[in-house]
Amino acid sequence: MLELAVNFFLSGFVYPGILWNQVLLAIGLGLAFGAVWFAPYWTPILKKPWAWAVLAGSAFLTWTAVAFIQIPLQQVTGNFLVDQFGMETYQSLILLVGIPGILLTGLVQEGAKLVPVVVCWWRKGRKIDPKFGLAIGAVAGLGLGLLEAVWAHNNIFASGWGWQVVQSSGLMALAPFWERFFTIAAHIAFSAIAGWGLARGWGWQFYLIAAVMHAFLNYSVVLLYAGYFTVVALEIQVAVIAAVVTAAALWLRWGEPSGPAVSET
Repeated sequence: MLELAVNFFLSGFVYPGILWNQVLLAIGLGLAFGAVWFAPYWTPILKKPWAWAVLAGSAFLTWTAVAFIQIPLQQVTGNFLVDQFGMETYQSLILLVGIPGILLTGLVQEGAKLVPVVVCWWRKGRKIDPKFGLAIGAVAGLGLGLLEAVWAHNNIFASGWGWQVVQSSGLMALAPFWERFFTIAAHIAFSAIAGWGLARGWGWQFYLIAAVMHAFLNYSVVLLYAGYFTVVALEIQVAVIAAVVTAAALWLRWGEPSGPAVSET
């Protein structure tokens, strides 16, 4: 289990089997996707050096948490359920027994992303403007979104993806990039909404809201495995959820007037 966790962690920073120009393309696509979705928040927060520490800290902490907390817990949970029900029953009940593992993705990742946000909130006396909390959260979500996008893009290229795949498969060959484009949007929005809630004094409540939304997004993988979703349906669901949560976050950013900051007891 430890070897699996270590290998996953390293996979985020070491990319054997691909060319340097592919690595640069993976980074460039990630930055472009992130810029598209971060721009509507229209915040100058990235002009502050400490905001880049939030971005990098969120990415590193969350990737570490996925490797050494989420993956081991999912493996333990999965093995326990298989032992209890048997593999055949487990697979037949995948829509139900898959829920704990999917919930872990939201709980672990949204919790780890929020650590730098909570640090900023704490250093400011646990009293910040909600829109400032939203902006910090958006930066934290952007950090993980960028790291995960580069990792995913490099895995796509390592699998042999190229224009010949586009020629043979058509637009479906672009599905992984479509998914990553909208996943970055979701990462930013989930954390932005959680940061807003923290600033309003509803930290743990909005953390759970973000975690459940994140898990709901990932549940599409279970539906795909169970045969209820096609790849196209999965990509549509990811896009719709990302668009909805982004609209909600942008409403909090632009539509709702700033209220008084509230300290959380």
